[in-house]
Amino acid sequence: MSTENEGTAVPPAPSAPPVPVDAPAAPAPQGQAPQGPYGQDPQGQPGHGQGAPGDAGRPGVSSSAPDPSWPPPPPPTAPSHGDGGSGYGAGGWSSSYQQPAPKSGRGRGGLIAGVLVAALVAGGLGGGLGYTLAKNNDDSTGSTTVSASTSGGDVKRDPGTVAGVAAKALPSTVTIEAEGTSGEGGTGTGFVFDKQGHIITNNHVVADAVDGGKLTATFPNGKKYDAEVIGNAQGYDVAVIKLKDAPGDLKPLTLGDSDKVAVGDATIAIGAPFGLSDTVTTGIISAKNRPVASSDGSGSQASYMSALQTDASINPGNSGGPLLDAQGNVIGINSAIQSTGNGGFGTGQSGSIGLGFAIPINQAEYVAQELIKTGKPVYAKIGASVSLDDGSGGAKITDQGAGGAAPVEPGGPAAKAGLKPGDVITKLDDRVIDSGPTLIGEIWTHKPGDKVTITYERGGKQHTVDVTLGSRVGDN
Repeated sequence: MSTENEGTAVPPAPSAPPVPVDAPAAPAPQGQAPQGPYGQDPQGQPGHGQGAPGDAGRPGVSSSAPDPSWPPPPPPTAPSHGDGGSGYGAGGWSSSYQQPAPKSGRGRGGLIAGVLVAALVAGGLGGGLGYTLAKNNDDSTGSTTVSASTSGGDVKRDPGTVAGVAAKALPSTVTIEAEGTSGEGGTGTGFVFDKQGHIITNNHVVADAVDGGKLTATFPNGKKYDAEVIGNAQGYDVAVIKLKDAPGDLKPLTLGDSDKVAVGDATIAIGAPFGLSDTVTTGIISAKNRPVASSDGSGSQASYMSALQTDASINPGNSGGPLLDAQGNVIGINSAIQSTGNGGFGTGQSGSIGLGFAIPINQAEYVAQELIKTGKPVYAKIGASVSLDDGSGGAKITDQGAGGAAPVEPGGPAAKAGLKPGDVITKLDDRVIDSGPTLIGEIWTHKPGDKVTITYERGGKQHTVDVTLGSRVGDN
């Protein structure tokens, strides 16, 4: 299944509603339709640029900023809003109020005046009585407010609650801003990996800053640090950055075991969707071992993963953030979303439809350790080129390799196992292989040197063979 990385240029955050005036709006002049109570939405600028290839968008890929509407739709009598809810008709929150001219005569007007006076007197009595009662309840402080009872005890948020998990994890997450040498860039998320200042994120979050760009990481307490890319793996879509002048009180998030995650387990995602830093969303594990080939469509190499699927809301800007279990352990890195194709918020930018995908943390941890150690990724391989087309009923070994190379690497793992061009691989251990990308994603969940069992078809017959995986260093 092909998805897109989540995390493109950040649209403006919705503007805060203006404060309405206390008095009602003046009646419309005769002959004109009454204006609605809602003004057009101002164009705000986001606090951070949003980015990522194609979170999912690639950081740095700009799109036209949507025009979210504030406030909610007007009542039926107001003018209808613009196409797609992109804005409302004229009419402000702050229409001036003019006192109606007094009517001559006594009659009915006099009666109304009498009622108003009575109401004012009653209101005065009520106000005075309320003040007296409040004063008697709080003579020691002179306060006129009544405090809520605390007899029920203080509010406690246990470690297993969403609030408890969020309170513990948020201080160890960062909002990452990446900027290339030409000024392009975007925003994503990362989390503290160790006390030395290493931060794990997605490759597509920091890709623009890899070659001489600018990189910063901001914690929820507002502290901002310059950072540098230690290593990045485009195929895995994992990167490690390191804080410059890292503080000594860093608290790495606890890593869980993604192999033990079960469908239905609770999930908590942390990130900066559309530039809204430190956002927490919840959901469940919807599926495991979901084959995902993610790309932003820019022509760069795709990333392949055997992903954890979650319905926790993941949007552009969540890229690189942690997916946590109910105990607060990291079980994945939020990386991609499946979208409907039409953009959210009135633009070409996609948003969550409840299909988010995370790189399992067991795989990401291995990749991160290799990047910290050598600065380069290490991939497991079988030494054969396979078709990336869907619908072949498996991963078919091609007749010709990439760039004119041999389809089966001489002396490589596949050659030693007797695999040939035209063979269709249908299983790797107990995993069903339905395409080339699925095979690649499954192989990359293993380490070089692992032994796997491959089931393949040749000439209408099924065969099984053991293969010891080889290794490839770097993305080229």
